[in-house]
Amino acid sequence: MKAGSAVNDDREYLPLPLLSQAGYCLRRAALLLNERIWEESADTAKGRAEHERVHTQRIERRGKQLKLYEYPVFSEKLGLNGKCDCIEAEASETGCKIPSADFAVELYPVEYKHGLVRQEEEYEIQLCAQAMCLEEMYGAKIREGAIFYITSHKRQAVTLTPELRSKVQETADILRKIRDNAKIPPAKYSPKCKRCSIREYCLPKTKQSAQNYCKQLEQDAREEVKL
Repeated sequence: MKAGSAVNDDREYLPLPLLSQAGYCLRRAALLLNERIWEESADTAKGRAEHERVHTQRIERRGKQLKLYEYPVFSEKLGLNGKCDCIEAEASETGCKIPSADFAVELYPVEYKHGLVRQEEEYEIQLCAQAMCLEEMYGAKIREGAIFYITSHKRQAVTLTPELRSKVQETADILRKIRDNAKIPPAKYSPKCKRCSIREYCLPKTKQSAQNYCKQLEQDAREEVKL
């Protein structure tokens, strides 16, 4: 496929934001992917509202600098597609060519998140996946991107290391297996569950209790056989 051409509609791509969900909780990502479960919470509603206020698909130009908002991206190698919140493109002799500019540019993806600045690996994985999509589409070389926290109006630079790129590939592979096998990983209760918008569907404590109960029944049955 040539850079910038349409995505092959015959292939079922994974939604790129699902990588971030998997980093937060693999079971949550599986429920979203295989059972299409979603429930709005105060946190998700706030995040969605903040995104809507700052995002519409558009291009802003200032001399040899461009900002591309809600920019569609995809990767044949990773089997992903989605959108970049923002791509900052600046003229560079060693850059790549994109349809929106008649000069070579260096690309710098920026992912928008609500809340205060914090270290979240799942955000970095999502950002790196966007960069890898752009590299494949345009033959670009992207060494760094940033996460912009809307509430605090601060950005956090992220170096796109080989280790981070490997995590992108690994996460995409895991999600594809989950989709192809139509399975949902078992629940593992943690403090994150308290803020999860789909905890009423997941029921992490109930699932774990039921699992423990079944294990106890199995153990009792084995002991009965020994007697």
